[in-house]
Amino acid sequence: MAIIVNLDVEMAKNKISLKDLAARIDISVTNLSLLKTGKVKGIRFETLEALCRELNCKPGDILDYSAREE
Repeated sequence: MAIIVNLDVEMAKNKISLKDLAARIDISVTNLSLLKTGKVKGIRFETLEALCRELNCKPGDILDYSAREE
């Protein structure tokens, strides 16, 4: 199973940089970058809510699921 993070797509749609988005939702650029690249083990609902608010999207626009066959 794999969770796919599409944060970069939503950021491109909204024409917002990593630095600007990080400042708007009060998160470090490093942590937002790790989230964007999918290198995190989890995300707080508070952070997800702030992302959705700033990017005018739904959680499903940022996170996706893909089943991997093994």
